[in-house]
Amino acid sequence: MNPEIKSYNQNQTPSDQVICESLAATIDSVLTDATCKIWHAHPVWFLDENPIVGYSKQKAGIRLMFWSGADFEEEDLNKKGKKFKDASIFYNTIAEIDEDKLIHWLEKSKNIQWDYKNIVKRKGKLVRLK
Repeated sequence: MNPEIKSYNQNQTPSDQVICESLAATIDSVLTDATCKIWHAHPVWFLDENPIVGYSKQKAGIRLMFWSGADFEEEDLNKKGKKFKDASIFYNTIAEIDEDKLIHWLEKSKNIQWDYKNIVKRKGKLVRLK
């Protein structure tokens, strides 16, 4: 596991640490071609420098976010805004993680991508990559 992400996970409460470690392990096992790092203060995985998935500690729990998740058409993923294509789910216990669904979403994240890498260059306009 990436040392920065390991450190991030270890700085969480014991129950959140278990969730973060589980998410990181599953993400690493499915997105084998991805790079990962701490980006904007939380763990994020990238394919070809494009952010794909990440998680962060928030008031509502550990938020797992897929940058292009709004197009996954998955009812368990919450879509908030209209400008961006992100969708997320919150976890408060390890038991809430459905690993089969998580793997399914990660597989979708390889094939459904919007170009966040060049969003600044395109002045906020998103373009579909896949």
